[in-house]
Amino acid sequence: MQEQVVQPGIATGTQPALKGIKVLDLTQFEAGPSCTEALAWFGADVVKVEEPNRGEPGRWGFSDRPDADSHYFIYYNLNKRSVTCNLKSEGGKALLTRMIGKADVLIENMAPGTFARLGFDYPRLSALNPRLIFAQVKGFAPESEHANYLAFDMIAQAMGGTMGVNGFPDQPPVRPGPTIGDTGTGMLCAMGIIAALYQRITTGRGQHIQIAMRDAMLNYCRTPMSYQAAHKEQMPRRGNGVTGTAPGGLYKCAPGGLDDWCYIFASRGNEEHWRRLVKAIGREDLLGDPRMVDSATRGKNQAAVDAVLTEWTSKRTKQEVTRIVGGAGVPCGAVLTTLELLHDPDLHKRGMMQTIQHPLRGPVTVPGWPLRMSDSQVPLKCAPVLGADCEAIYGEWLGCSPDEVRDMRHDKVI
Repeated sequence: MQEQVVQPGIATGTQPALKGIKVLDLTQFEAGPSCTEALAWFGADVVKVEEPNRGEPGRWGFSDRPDADSHYFIYYNLNKRSVTCNLKSEGGKALLTRMIGKADVLIENMAPGTFARLGFDYPRLSALNPRLIFAQVKGFAPESEHANYLAFDMIAQAMGGTMGVNGFPDQPPVRPGPTIGDTGTGMLCAMGIIAALYQRITTGRGQHIQIAMRDAMLNYCRTPMSYQAAHKEQMPRRGNGVTGTAPGGLYKCAPGGLDDWCYIFASRGNEEHWRRLVKAIGREDLLGDPRMVDSATRGKNQAAVDAVLTEWTSKRTKQEVTRIVGGAGVPCGAVLTTLELLHDPDLHKRGMMQTIQHPLRGPVTVPGWPLRMSDSQVPLKCAPVLGADCEAIYGEWLGCSPDEVRDMRHDKVI
């Protein structure tokens, strides 16, 4: 594909940003699929290349139904298409080789060294297609002493710092619930691929992109690392609070259930937050309390501040607290569960949560793409069932006839 340089300020309509970019997706589970799903949401033609029998493990490893892909797979493979290719056969390798010649991007996150052993290291890929952008997601950098170690999200979070900074000062580390080791790495990889596509406009060449999950986690730990840099002793974990800031934490709400909490934060850099807060809760008398005269003093008297706020929040639901305090111009947010988010009216109204139709499961509610672009809209589409697009893709990309696709199936190439 020949890129066209668009001059700034010239309207391009609503054509997707990556329309015409062909992506071969040889990834599994989450780190790689998160990256390619982002590219699909930008409008790229993302084709999952999977082994013919069961497909990637994310399809079936977490499924509650033997006849249908898992919700996990559906969530990370929206807007993609699927073909099968038996890379254990010479015919399958030859087929992938032909596809590589037509692709703009190829990404894989197999175990270290696997793709190269199949015959597809970067020198060969570049020889096959000099414009190809080849991206690899691994647990550890290839030059690292841990290069050959296997890694999943929790391993990357353990060795990259995100687990070590999460939790309470007197308790063991806690793995963050969101899988930033996987998805967070995938997003950084997607940034690299888009930058490489842009660079290719001027150089005409593809390039090799590598990202290690451990290194990505270190990148996400810049704020706690910046605190540590000023101290020789190990900084303690901070729990839900912000050191030296009050209020800054979770406050119990009515009716007092396990998930009835709200986070309230009055920034040390804006004293107006505190004045708005005490007015919102009807406690303007606190402005004269010597324990709360300024942010530094409140930080030293956190227990007193917390007692006042808890006495007020405990009589109101987390939604009421958010509406009153947040509406008054104070940073505040209810702690919402995954079940609450699935049914959140605001998220559904804005399209951040959508219900799609799966060929086997029927309606499935999924989160959408958070970016909003005025000139690039891509409708949400269901994740593909295994091999659903073999005829279409091998026909469009390689010019294969239906009979040729049938023969490849017969020969177990696909």
